[in-house]
This record gives sequence, structure tokens and C-alpha cells, in this order.
Amino acid sequence: MTMTENQLGGEVPHFVAPVIQDNPTGWGPCEMPDQFKDMPYQPFSKGDRLGKISDWTGAAFQDKKYANKYASQFGSGSQYAYYHDEDESTFHLVDTTRVQKPPYQRGRFRANQRNMRGRGGRGNIQSGGMQSLGKGLKARDTYKRSQVKRWGQGRPQIKIRDASVTVKPDWSTIEEMDFPRLGKLSLPNIKDGEDIVCCGELEYYDKTYDRVNVKNEKPLQSVNRIFHTVTTTDDPVIRKLSKTEGNVYATDAILATIMCCTRSNYSWDIVIEKIGDKLFFDKRDNTEFDLLTVNETSVEPPQDDGNSLNSPRNLALEATFINHNFSQQVLRTGQNEPRYKFDEPNPFVSEEEEGEVASVAYRYRKWDLGGGIVLVARCEHDAVVQSPNGELQFLTIKALNEWDSKLANGVEWRQKLDTQRGAVLANELRNNACKLAKWTVQALLAGSDQIKFGYVSRAHVRENSKHVILGTQQYKPNEFATQINLNMDNAWGILRCIIDIVMKQKDGKYLIMKDPNKPMIRLYDIPDNTFESDGETESDDEVVEAATAFPLYSYNSSSKN
Repeated sequence: MTMTENQLGGEVPHFVAPVIQDNPTGWGPCEMPDQFKDMPYQPFSKGDRLGKISDWTGAAFQDKKYANKYASQFGSGSQYAYYHDEDESTFHLVDTTRVQKPPYQRGRFRANQRNMRGRGGRGNIQSGGMQSLGKGLKARDTYKRSQVKRWGQGRPQIKIRDASVTVKPDWSTIEEMDFPRLGKLSLPNIKDGEDIVCCGELEYYDKTYDRVNVKNEKPLQSVNRIFHTVTTTDDPVIRKLSKTEGNVYATDAILATIMCCTRSNYSWDIVIEKIGDKLFFDKRDNTEFDLLTVNETSVEPPQDDGNSLNSPRNLALEATFINHNFSQQVLRTGQNEPRYKFDEPNPFVSEEEEGEVASVAYRYRKWDLGGGIVLVARCEHDAVVQSPNGELQFLTIKALNEWDSKLANGVEWRQKLDTQRGAVLANELRNNACKLAKWTVQALLAGSDQIKFGYVSRAHVRENSKHVILGTQQYKPNEFATQINLNMDNAWGILRCIIDIVMKQKDGKYLIMKDPNKPMIRLYDIPDNTFESDGETESDDEVVEAATAFPLYSYNSSSKN
């Protein structure tokens, strides 16, 4: 029903629709309205915090910590602020009459004055009170400054680490894989490796070293033996197997580095060559890949102080020499001592090579990772031992070294090793989590029955060329992996993830590098001729530098056959 004009008593009001600008391709006005033209514009940023329509508590409860949290980073907009012509800030108080203090303030020291009235002059009371008050304030300020120094300035500055290789402009990034994502990967139900070829010969472990302790220490000797560190593509056995077995090839050291990458802090790199449907994982010749890190995962890792004994590089050289010499000293050496020989000889021994080769055996094994991926890797044993029941067991022998317990924030081995060996090992697991995990993975890949740890310390804290053996300890690799929370399903998952990514790329050369300062690894596509122009001089210089740093040790390393 409609109402007429008579019923309303007048004219019927008409609704006038407002002018609306229709923007079919977005939202907001299409053009500047006339009433806003030539008006000053306050710049803003999308990062600015939104203000409040009305703040009734701002004056009473001011946020002193974030006083300018609603201010624009381009300025506070003071050009639009309102200023009164006669602001109270322009007035000044002319009256100089001294304001009288209230009674409660005037009688602050009255009690002390009454107590000291009869025991000395009255004129020194006030100054003595103020002097004691000043001492209290001074002591409080000194305490605050000491706390600031203790919690702030006392900590050493963490230096930005350098990358293991310089990234060139013509390298393209294919993938960035951060550690939290890699830590969630899993590839379960991977069976133990199957032996393809076994080479080399092993010496027997000397069980007398199991009785070594802090009170009955033994000096670490220099063992003049040759250690071969041959990369994947330079291995003649892998070259031969690549024609008949598998499609992914690597060494146990390279696989352990990739599988334990989430525990690493220092930068490292691995080269991958894709030829058809085959992948070859290699290390560069002029790299420090084979050096052992020291206190890599410590809260305060060693700082690079140039030529200091405790710089990261010098500690790595020291740890590598200790490991090599210890692994050979604890064996039963001699012409008449028995040796365990595999069917094939050591593939890296040549007739022109002079010197005694270290006790080592190589197992070339393969694993089926599913999806048509078959991995072939070279693994190592260090020694054999006769068990009490007559069974022959293969050993992986490694050495942990103590350099300076005060600088390393560790425990004194000579005080704790015999009575609290678990505390010493727990400290090593905290400071060298990545190194111990890689050793465990290498023992599992090789199928070693036992992993033997030696505790080697400096004879003198400030001398890195003389060491003593303080004790030994052995574990089954599977049990030790459980103890250090090493998940092999996750380790296989990380390796399979990288293999799948590279398999999808075109034929060529690729590089995996751990970011020196961030918990992530990057995969680069690099030109085919990268690293080929680098001569062998850098590798030779590295050996010469190592021999100069440790004159009492002999280290002959062959990177190629």
C-alpha cells in the first residue's frame, strides 16, 4: 500500500543516490575526486602499523618501550600537526622564590642526626650521610656495568664464515634445501648393502691398548704410512663397475657428508656429474674435504686467529694426523704378524709408489633405493680382531682429541676419563656431533662389527706436535647410532631427495654446497669445465703446508691413482 501526499501532509521525499565510481578491474576510486585535488599527501609504507581511532588510555598508560610504534618510517607527519599561536611552552616562570619542602622530606635524616648528636661534631653528620649515600649509588652503578659486561660484551664475536668454494656469476641456483625440511624426510626399509668386490688387506688390532688409561698412558707415535684418498671418478674399480652395476656412484665419506648434512655448521661442497642416467658424486682435488673438524657444533667454536695453534684449520690438521697415526699404532705390525687378505689387492697401490701402505680394506657395495635407483659406494675397514668366541670382526678405528679443555668449554680428560667416561663422551657428542655422526654412518655403510674410539690428548696444552693416548672405547655401530639419535631412515631420505632432483636435470655438472652461515644446502648448475683448470699445485701446497705445521708426522696422500 502506498501513501499519498495528503496522508503524509506534504510532498513525498525523494531519495538521491550518491555518485559511485565503478571500478570493474579492481577496487577503490578510478580517479582523484575534485575535492581532494591539490591536497598535500602524507607518504606511508605498507610496513607501518595502523593507528587507533580513539585512545582513551594513551595519556595515563604510555607504552614507553614502543613509544613510536604507530609512527610512519617516512616521518611522523609533523607538517600536519596543529600548533596553537600562544602555546604554554613559550611561557617561562619568573618567580625565583625557593619552594619549601614538605615535612616528610625535610625529616629524612632526622633520626640519624639524633643518634649521632652526642658522639661527635654536628657539622659532619650531613656530609657523612651524603657520602655513604654516594658510595651506595656508586656501588650499584659498578654492579650494573659489570653485569652488562658479563652478559653482553664478555661473549666472543661470532665471525662470518667463508664458503668452501666461491660461487661464480655464471652458476645458476636450482634448489635451496633448508635443514628443517631435510630433517622431515624419510626413506625406510633400506636393506643392508650387498658386497660386489672386496680389496686390500688388514692387520689385527692390538688388545693391549684396551688396558690403556690415564695412569698408564702411551705416547702417540708417528707412523710413516701412505693413506689414499681417491675420489669416485678416479677409482678404477668404480669405473669398471659403472658399466655393469648401479647408476649412482660415491664413496662412504661423500655419502656420510650428505646424510649428516643437517648436523654440519661449516661449509663444504660436493661435485655431481650427470652422464645419461648415471650420477657420479665427487670431491674436488684442492679441497679440505678430508680434514676432520674440531668442535664444529660447540656453542663457542674455535675462532680463526690466523696462525694460532687453536685456529679451525690448524686444529683440523692436528685432528687428521692424530686419527691417521692412532689408527695404525694400535695394530699388531711386523713381518711375522698375521694379516687378513681379501680376494683382490689394494687397487691404489702402484709399483712406482715408495713406502708402506696403511692397513685398509675396501668393500664395494650396492644398495637398492627403490624407483630404479641403485647406489654403488666404496667403503672402508681399518682392522680386524678375533672375538672371544673365535669370530672374526671388522673394525672402524677413529680418534677423539683433546686440545684445550678451557677454551673448548669441556671437561678435563685426565680427571674424568677413568671415573666418568660417559661425561667425557657426552661432551664430545655435544661439541662434535657432525663428526661423530659421519663416522657412525661410514661404519654402518661398511658393515663394521665394532667402531673403536681412542681418546688422545696433547702432552702439553700449548704444543700440538706431541700427544698421548689416554684410553679407548668401543661400540656396535647400530647401538651407537641409537645413542647419538642418528636416524638412518632420515639419512637415506636426504640422499634420495638430492638424487631425485639431479636426475631430473639435463646432463652436465652440478655442485652441492652447505651455506657457511645458514642451515641450508644449495644445488648449483655449473659449467662443464669448472674446476678442470685448477692445477694440482694447490693440493701439493696443502700437503707441504701440513708437513711444515706437523714436522713429527708423516702424511702421504694420493688423490689419484
